[in-house]
Amino acid sequence: MVEDRVRVVIAEDSVLLREGLTRLLTDRGHDVVAGVGDAEALIKTVSELAAEDALPDVVVADVRMPPTHTDEGVRAAVRLRRDHPGIGVLVLSQYVEEQYATELLAGSSTGVGYLLKDRVAEVREFLDAVVRVARGGTALDPEVVAQLLGRSRKQDVLAGLTPREREVLGLMAEGRTNSAVAKQLVVSDGAVEKHVSNIFMKLGLSPSDGDHRRVLAVLTYLRS
Repeated sequence: MVEDRVRVVIAEDSVLLREGLTRLLTDRGHDVVAGVGDAEALIKTVSELAAEDALPDVVVADVRMPPTHTDEGVRAAVRLRRDHPGIGVLVLSQYVEEQYATELLAGSSTGVGYLLKDRVAEVREFLDAVVRVARGGTALDPEVVAQLLGRSRKQDVLAGLTPREREVLGLMAEGRTNSAVAKQLVVSDGAVEKHVSNIFMKLGLSPSDGDHRRVLAVLTYLRS
C-alpha cells in the first residue's frame, strides 16, 4: 500500500484515456472506485457512493463531456464541489479554457485542480497533482496560470508585485511548495519565504488564512 493512497472516480468519455488513467493510478497503488463516460453518470455515481458513506477522495474529470461536449464536465465538477465539499476535483482539458478555470476556482480554495491533458504524459507530476488535490491542495497547469496571470485587465491587481514575486506567485499557483519553488528558481528557501510573505502582504491576505493563502493569492487576483 502506498503512503498517499487515494480513492478516485474517473469521468472521461474516451474509453482509451479512461482505461489509461485507471491503469496509471492503480499501478501506483491508488484505488479507482469507478470510471464513467459522461457528466450525468458522474453525478449519479458520486451520489450513490455518498449514500454508502464511501465518497472518493478525488474526482478526475474531462472538461468537455457528452452529450454536447461543451462544458458538462466542468459544470459537474462545480456541482460536486458544492454538494460534497470534502471531495477533491481535478479537471482535464485539451486547451486552456480560461472561463472554465475561473468558474472552477470561484468556489472553495481547497481540493481543486485544472490540468491540460498533455500533462498526463508527465506521469510523476500528474500523480502528484491527483494526490495533492485529494488532500485538499491545489494543482493548476503552468499554461493555465500563465494565461490567468497575464490578462491585461488584471494587471492592476499585480501592479505592486515585483517581477520575481510574480514569478513566485505563478509557481505557487501551480501548487508547488516553497522548497519546490526555491529549487525551480535556484534560490534559497529563505528567499522564497520572503517573497511569499511580501506577496501575501501586498494582496492583503492575513496570517489567519493559513496555508490556503497560497490559493487565495491567485483567487484574489481572479476575483478583482
